[in-house]
Amino acid sequence: MTTPAAAVSALALFQLADGGLAEGTANSYYATLFLFVLSAPGLYSLVKRSAKSKITRKTFELDGPKVPGAASQDEIARDVGAFFRRNNYVVADAGEVITFEGNIAPERGTAAYITFCVLIGLLCIGLVCSIALPGGDAWYALALASPLSGQYYLDNAGRKEQVKVKMVTSDDDTTVDITVEGDAEEIERFRRELDLTPKGMVRVKGILEQA
Repeated sequence: MTTPAAAVSALALFQLADGGLAEGTANSYYATLFLFVLSAPGLYSLVKRSAKSKITRKTFELDGPKVPGAASQDEIARDVGAFFRRNNYVVADAGEVITFEGNIAPERGTAAYITFCVLIGLLCIGLVCSIALPGGDAWYALALASPLSGQYYLDNAGRKEQVKVKMVTSDDDTTVDITVEGDAEEIERFRRELDLTPKGMVRVKGILEQA
């Protein structure tokens, strides 16, 4: 969101204003107001996108069967299946690509975060409008609409989600690739819980792991 940065500009202009717009600063006031008007669709987009999935695809690489101490492909498959069962997914299609399907419930913490972001954005818009337009402090009443954004998320974020998983073992059995396609947040949780490393990246142990 660009509103915090714009708020700084608005505050600076507010300090210069004392009893109306000076001729030399009028253009700056209205230019800032114009930027705020342009940022309003950003707030709208934030609320709309919050209730939709961000679909992405990632590939993770594990040691294959020929690597000493590595898990077998069956063990990896069981770990993958166990993760999705723990998160209330069921197998919708089992083939070369396994499709897991589950219901995603809206989270109140996310609703509160969205409401807060929209509140700050509307307060910033109200600040500039109170300076540059008639109406004075009444423009701050725009912030009263911020709870509607959180309610919109709670009403629309519940959805049925699909995650597709494909496992491929290299020809020399030294690596196993797990390709996952689905909601970005769900894939990130998948990566963390199974402690996976994206393909092409090297995992560096943290200080506590090295101790």
